Amino acid sequence: MVAALAFREATVDDVDAIVALVESAYRGEASKAGWTTEADILEGQRTDRESVRTIVESPNAHVVLALDASSNQLLACCQLESRGSAAYFGMFAVQPALQGGGVGKALLAEAERRARDNWNADHLEMTVIAQREDLIAWYLRRGYRKTGENRPFPYGDERFGLPLRDDLEFCVLSKPVG
Repeated sequence: MVAALAFREATVDDVDAIVALVESAYRGEASKAGWTTEADILEGQRTDRESVRTIVESPNAHVVLALDASSNQLLACCQLESRGSAAYFGMFAVQPALQGGGVGKALLAEAERRARDNWNADHLEMTVIAQREDLIAWYLRRGYRKTGENRPFPYGDERFGLPLRDDLEFCVLSKPVG
């Protein structure tokens, strides 16, 4: 059962908590408690304080937080960035122990609403590691479609992690929200 959720935009005071949440959802042993882990294909960091702060301070982007409405505890986050008629969705993370319980689905719906209502975006776009077939299937069940475009993984840039395989690439997904 999903707790009553509250949503708000992150401030610079939230940066450390966001970094900790994202790292716990994607990297290391803690991430294996959930199903979104990338620990089997990437080591190293998933994000860092400087990258998150840059997004939080950007006039064209936000980090949206999902909080437990009664305790104000951070449960999930995502990045939204205005790109003209599109909005980019990324840095999506849910506490590993809560994954599969509806928090992520609720935050995704809130992100779609904000992209449409706040920026008049007609679609939401994202990139997902193509080898993450289970994650892509989750998005497809929520109305996203593969665009047919793939983008290269940034090998050699440790800001995105240390790949454990040499065939990683991003699959571009999109969904109308207008």
